[in-house]
Amino acid sequence: MTFALHASGAARAAIEEAVPGLVHDLVASRITGGDATLWGPDAEAEAAMRLGWVEAVSISRPLVPEIVALRDDLAARGVTRVVLAGMGGSSLAPEVIAQTAHRELTILDSTAPGQVLAALDNGIENTVLVVSSKSGSTIETDSQRRTFEAAFRDLGIDPAERIVVVTDPGSPLEASAREAGYRVFAADPNVGGRYSALTAFGLVPAGLAGADISELLDEAEASLLEVAIDSADNPALRLGAAIAAASPRRDKLGLVADGTHIDGLPDWIEQLIAESTGKNGTGILPVVLLPVSPELESRPDDLQIVRLVDDADAFHLREQHPGEILVSGTLGAQFIVWEHATAIAGFLLGINPFDQPDVESAKTAARGLLDARPEPTAPVLVENGVEVRVSDAALAASGTIEGILDALWACLGADGYVSIQAYVNRIDVPQLQGLRELVAADSGRPTTFGWGPRFLHSTGQYHKGGPAQGVFLQILERTDVDLEIPGRPFTFGQLIQAQAAGDAAVLADHGRPVVSLTITDSSADVLTLFEAAQK
Repeated sequence: MTFALHASGAARAAIEEAVPGLVHDLVASRITGGDATLWGPDAEAEAAMRLGWVEAVSISRPLVPEIVALRDDLAARGVTRVVLAGMGGSSLAPEVIAQTAHRELTILDSTAPGQVLAALDNGIENTVLVVSSKSGSTIETDSQRRTFEAAFRDLGIDPAERIVVVTDPGSPLEASAREAGYRVFAADPNVGGRYSALTAFGLVPAGLAGADISELLDEAEASLLEVAIDSADNPALRLGAAIAAASPRRDKLGLVADGTHIDGLPDWIEQLIAESTGKNGTGILPVVLLPVSPELESRPDDLQIVRLVDDADAFHLREQHPGEILVSGTLGAQFIVWEHATAIAGFLLGINPFDQPDVESAKTAARGLLDARPEPTAPVLVENGVEVRVSDAALAASGTIEGILDALWACLGADGYVSIQAYVNRIDVPQLQGLRELVAADSGRPTTFGWGPRFLHSTGQYHKGGPAQGVFLQILERTDVDLEIPGRPFTFGQLIQAQAAGDAAVLADHGRPVVSLTITDSSADVLTLFEAAQK
């Protein structure tokens, strides 16, 4: 068996209750057969254009020799460093594939100027840039491409020898890339970004970095029959029911990597589930946890734990984790089963798992700010160099960061969650992610952490379209480091500030409480935040 699942407690009850109905309705075979009517008439048109992922393994096979040949050609010319410019589904899957294969792949999914500069400065002479964008118009990816083009030319390198493009056929990017002489891999247009792990979007960058993508497709293919059969043993039916059909609903999903050989899978699952289900006021919020996270001690009633292990059968016999879902499998099988399970969860929740109706609002707000260039709003408080801005003046009544955070936590309902969003150069302050653990303990509620603007292409949909349960803590940085974007009237620094301010404005318009903290000295100010969250 390529994938194993053990469930107990409410998750097991959900499987026993829901799976017979899923089998009766032929849900598994209808997904495999590309039946776009499964999710109802409102979703049919979108689903008809988004079910190509069920055939991704066979469609992607011919890509493998092309990718390997290109990798060998680049290596023969001394080009051995791969940088991926991509957001959301275009970056998260190849990141997991490369990390699990222990291959170096530099992921550039940020507009923080310091992070872009780091990608430019670390050996650009032997670098190939993979530009991945379904639409071809993603502002982050377009800006990164422009910057690398200019950097290559400054070194006397023809960008056509160093830029590889992955995009949908017919996109503006495909036309401009072919005109520029870039190597283009046209992806299947009938696959949405978050379901694209086993398409060109996942395979090209990971394969160029040296991962064995043929083996990955073999692993995926070995699981296809299991997920296609209308049977109570189908792992995708069982997983979909376990995460979406519990009574009462558990709308938060704690993802714990506990000894699994797969590196980074929870981040990929987070994007897949949050963007697929977080709409129409419902959804499932993934919460990426450590094996020692506070939520594993407090066990909120609305949080279902999924523990990703190396061998679920052995783990189940060795250790007792009541109420949890234990999952193991090859990476290819994990991709297949989670994609099918997410589509099944959409069926159970009565939503369209293939659209993302609320993602565009933050992009529109950011573009408006870049066009208008308003003066920054004055902070309501500056404490130890940290500037504080709030969506509601009542949040700032205490006059201290500690008190403002307490006021933000006080907005949480019994089913609430905290979202930390860090629009900073994460290379400089990787320790900032540790703030999640402190906030989860201090607030007493499940807490997510996302690097901005990356999370806008994953959990950003859930924040606006899902249940109105969240409170939001933004962390920004004020830095002298900036970088021009060739051919654009704004810099990377201005872009990331507009993205943060735009998303904060949209969240506030949706009635979500937002506190924005701007640090001016990364190391000292992060310590201030840690101290405030601990008190």
